[in-house]
Amino acid sequence: MAFDREHPHSFAARLNADLRDAPPQRVLEAAWAVYGDKLALVSSFGAESAVLLHIAAQITRKIPVLFLDTGMLFGQTLDYRRQLAERLGLTDVRDLRPKFADLALKDPASNLWKTSTDACCDIRKVRPLDEALGGFEAWITGRKRFHGGDRLHLPVVEEAGSQVKFNPLANWSKAELDAYAAKHELPAHPLVANGFPSIGCWPCTKPVEAGADVRAGRWQGQEKTECGIHVARAPGRETSMGEGI
Repeated sequence: MAFDREHPHSFAARLNADLRDAPPQRVLEAAWAVYGDKLALVSSFGAESAVLLHIAAQITRKIPVLFLDTGMLFGQTLDYRRQLAERLGLTDVRDLRPKFADLALKDPASNLWKTSTDACCDIRKVRPLDEALGGFEAWITGRKRFHGGDRLHLPVVEEAGSQVKFNPLANWSKAELDAYAAKHELPAHPLVANGFPSIGCWPCTKPVEAGADVRAGRWQGQEKTECGIHVARAPGRETSMGEGI
């Protein structure tokens, strides 16, 4: 597929027109063909992460994988990140952590989540990812439309500030994800069996009843539905639009 990279908006629109109905593997193949080592995959190593990581590993095991280690993740997530990366043979998983200076200034007692989940996410997720993505021209997320909310009309390819963002699983249903994971015998995140269909930081993630909305356990009782890495920034700050991370 021959494309000349140009303004991210028009380029993303053309890529989306070509790939909107493509299977995830073709989307990832196209992304890698166009961007190569200027492409990163952002993964939470959460409840549904294994599928996208497995597909990517079939194309190249050296793709940079950006993992937000917020300092407040479940221990099971950290174990899963190590085990899954080893099993898939991923050679460039990068652990992104909040800056010590930001924590010391704004969250010295590690309890900012009690008063402002937005500010906590900004320090522990948004800022580290923004900085890490500065060296890339495009990136990949694991978001899907069936998660609902703002994701209902998610494109397969979109503009993300000065970059292009790929959402290869946008079209897939939960049944398709489960079928792929079963076919390839991919290990599940250990908390899935305990009622966690979507997994973030421990203070803001709760188990849900069977059949509940996939993201119902995230920021329960709040209007908040996104951590901020998928939301447009204030004017003057680049937009980085990264379970689906």
